Amino acid sequence: MMSSFRSSSNSSVIIHPPGFYIIGFESFPFISVYFIFLAFVYLLSVLFNSLLIYIVAVNHCLHTPKFLAITNLAMIDLVLNTCTIPSMIKVFLIKDNFIPFNLCFVQMFVYYAFATLESYALTILAYDRLIAICFPFRQHSINTLRSMCCIISITWCFSLGLATFTTSSMTRLSFCNSVKVFSYFCDYAPVFRLACNDYSLQWSAASWLSVLLLGGPFTFIVLSYVSILVTVFKMKSLDRRVKALATCIEHIIVVAIFYIPLLVIFTIGFYARGVDPEKRVLSLSLASCMPPCINPIVYSLKTKEIKIRGLALLRKTKVNAKF
Repeated sequence: MMSSFRSSSNSSVIIHPPGFYIIGFESFPFISVYFIFLAFVYLLSVLFNSLLIYIVAVNHCLHTPKFLAITNLAMIDLVLNTCTIPSMIKVFLIKDNFIPFNLCFVQMFVYYAFATLESYALTILAYDRLIAICFPFRQHSINTLRSMCCIISITWCFSLGLATFTTSSMTRLSFCNSVKVFSYFCDYAPVFRLACNDYSLQWSAASWLSVLLLGGPFTFIVLSYVSILVTVFKMKSLDRRVKALATCIEHIIVVAIFYIPLLVIFTIGFYARGVDPEKRVLSLSLASCMPPCINPIVYSLKTKEIKIRGLALLRKTKVNAKF
């Protein structure tokens, strides 16, 4: 039975269904194998991100702006995968693809808030590398713990506020026809396309914010690395060039893993016709779920300070296990 309420601003009735059905994976062959893979990805994501946060938290020498930014990314990664993968696995285990109306918008809010935060967290790490390499003598006066805390706090306030606006705008829509969402979660565009009243505001928000929240930070990162390369090639010593660029490798890897698939998928999805919806859902789910799993592994293996302390923690655990 549909529930509805009458808007105070006009006489139209806004119809809200009890919930939605997530049908993005119904026709995929061997979908059980994919869900088992996602469960493995989620376990790795929780394990490595939690371990990374713990290593930074217990080692006071890692309480620096750079590692504060890395910890921020790890916390975001934990929430981002927790928002989507368990609900996808639930569909596989108990064959229940129904999600209540309010819970649908909670999931939508959390996903887009933390996807935005992920984008800005990678931008903050680019800023950290920019200051460290281009302004080495002023690094400790410009990039302090206090300034890094302020930057991170601003991105959180902005992302949560933006997600609140976009999600709350969905409550103005009336869903009087289909309630089947062709995606792997309560995705913004697939949901508002189900509305039977005008959704031009939501379409404009989806189009412009995809550019603002993905294209904007990615442009800043690219310009940061242009500045870094210019600075590096001005260095006279080859050894200094190699060392400077080596500190950027892990960040370049996680940026490529996150931005490139999403930029391609969102661009094709919003502005191109004839794209297979099933391939888009599979590609988007992989592009969303893999970075939170890969990021902590990359930073653990490529960042010397984390690698040393991680190995020390492992040796200590083995010694304690013997006794």
